[in-house]
Amino acid sequence: MSWIIAVDTGGTFTDLAAYDAESGTVAYTKSPTTYGDLCDGVFDCLAKARVPLARIDLVKHGTTLVINALLQRRGARTALITTQGFRDLLEIGRGNRAVPFDLAYRRDPPLVQREFRFEVAGRIDGQGGEIEPLDLDGLDRLAGEISSAGIEAVGISFLNSYLDPGHEMVAAEYLREKLGDVFVSASSDLSREWYEFERVSTVAANAFVGPLVRGYVGNLRDRLRAGGAKANLALMGSNGGLLSGERAMARPVALVESGPVGGCIGAASLADALGLERAISFDMGGTTAKCALIDRGRFEVTPVYYVGGHERGFPVRAACADIVEVGAGGGSIAWLDDQQRLNVGPGSAGSEPGPACYGQGGAEPTVTDANLALGRLAPEAFLGGEMALDGEAARRAVMEKLAGPLGLDGEAGLRQAAGGIIAIANLTMANAVKKISLERGLDTRDFALIAYGGAGPLHAAEIARELHIPRVIVPPEPGNFAAIGMLLADARIDESRTYLGDLDARAIGEMEEWFAQARGRAEENLRAETGAAEIGFERHAELRYRGQVHSVRTPLGETITPEGIRQSFEALYRARFGHAQTSIPVEIVGFHAIGAAPTARPALEKLPRATLPGGPGPKLRSVQFGQGEGMLEATVHQRGSLPGGFAAKGPAVIEEYGSTTLIGPGDGFQIGRLGEIIIEIGGQSGGTGHG
Repeated sequence: MSWIIAVDTGGTFTDLAAYDAESGTVAYTKSPTTYGDLCDGVFDCLAKARVPLARIDLVKHGTTLVINALLQRRGARTALITTQGFRDLLEIGRGNRAVPFDLAYRRDPPLVQREFRFEVAGRIDGQGGEIEPLDLDGLDRLAGEISSAGIEAVGISFLNSYLDPGHEMVAAEYLREKLGDVFVSASSDLSREWYEFERVSTVAANAFVGPLVRGYVGNLRDRLRAGGAKANLALMGSNGGLLSGERAMARPVALVESGPVGGCIGAASLADALGLERAISFDMGGTTAKCALIDRGRFEVTPVYYVGGHERGFPVRAACADIVEVGAGGGSIAWLDDQQRLNVGPGSAGSEPGPACYGQGGAEPTVTDANLALGRLAPEAFLGGEMALDGEAARRAVMEKLAGPLGLDGEAGLRQAAGGIIAIANLTMANAVKKISLERGLDTRDFALIAYGGAGPLHAAEIARELHIPRVIVPPEPGNFAAIGMLLADARIDESRTYLGDLDARAIGEMEEWFAQARGRAEENLRAETGAAEIGFERHAELRYRGQVHSVRTPLGETITPEGIRQSFEALYRARFGHAQTSIPVEIVGFHAIGAAPTARPALEKLPRATLPGGPGPKLRSVQFGQGEGMLEATVHQRGSLPGGFAAKGPAVIEEYGSTTLIGPGDGFQIGRLGEIIIEIGGQSGGTGHG
């Protein structure tokens, strides 16, 4: 066995990257995501790549299954059991009003409706001591109610269980025994931190998607084995690490950003290999566009993720890559509102029926249709010719749904409407990039933009120009780049606990003791899952000045002292906020540990496909670049025919399997040493993103 497989199931396409360690062979395929059975898309990709199932050593899999189920509320019939008196905590949430000036403001409704939220007597106090035993008779009565209500999943969240999980553990084991196949999840298995609302929200979400993920992972594993594969199956966690199939089925909420995080890993690895000190990863697929900051070869992992956004969504307390996501992708639908204003997204045509140009019954104009109508895409070159696009259907959708109602006639009207779609989509995505850069006090001129996804390279140069980013990097195989990132991923476990106290010698002793225990747990679990001999371990502390609410996660070295930790904290605080309060005591809010184990993976430089000597030469095509501009004659290159060091000027189009790169007039590009396309944005000034 020698093949390592990475599969990314997205909202529109399922992408595969495969590497044969014995021969050095690489294979990349894409297939439309199959919503009837997501496994079908995975096996379609495997069949197209001609990977022998019996020779697969490891499958690394990222999926949007969890986030889509949470956003669309398509999960299990779920019950929630809380401490007596706290039944409505899930609905009350926090007292802040995220949108203060919207008089009609409402949060999204809770995942578990009130009739399925139950209470049981038993109480742990704020110091972790039992002041009332768990009412087992009451729990038995609840088990009967839950069973008769046809509940498929149960979440358990008791007050102060982060200090002593004993009551939750007893309740969980009791219900598993009484309820059989019902999925049971306890909040203390997911988080040992003191955020009461976040813990109950997290366990409700975990239970809500638990049966769905358990069924999907089990089905995928069974089908792989039926095909002769004896490979280990690992799922891509939101923290950028791999989870075993068993851990993913027990903690499916850890997969909430399972798909996009693969691109972050790939972008961080590419930035490190190219010596890019600061970069922004930009992933535009068929349904959404995502971006994240890359700093010295690493992306930030945050402790909480808001499903549906901070304003109206709900929190999940799970380590997650710091990703900003907007509903702008190739399949995003363009539409007119009641005032005849043009809008793009967040609704998407997905893969079924897909954009109008897919010829599968879609009639709404999308971003992909606009790109095709403007000559930015070639109908015969999509997916290397595997999937021909219907240019006439795209033009008809734009004319009938947009240009005609807006009074725009003829070819000029068509181009104006299609150009408007592109401009609005670009603005939406540029605003997402601003959220992780300009709105955090960072100068975009100091960054490079790493663009990937099927549609990312089509729009990246225009977004970079809008934000004064001087350089765009398009990695090899951008349409499959998230899957490439998964090929490079290692196994990882994050563990946190609340600790409230001053930063002093006593706290250091307790910190050292907890980290030693956390290291032991991480090593035991990761060795059992991966067989790795060497386990990496990182230590962090959540710190704040006395009287503050928010904390700053501070990395700790091997030797820790109160003075050294304070210096590290204040350096981070000063970098983030521009000042530090050296006279105010520092408090510890919690500890955070990261264990990581290497898994089989190829070297980054082995992944690009070889260029084709004497490949097809360039040709010309009429393309519209900016809104309101006329059609320009652009040189069309096949990426596989461009050798390292090749350089040219725009306007140009570079086509390849899975993606198309657009280079505007006045921009220059060259092929780098790893096969990347380096686009220098004309007229930009500032840094290059290099260290």
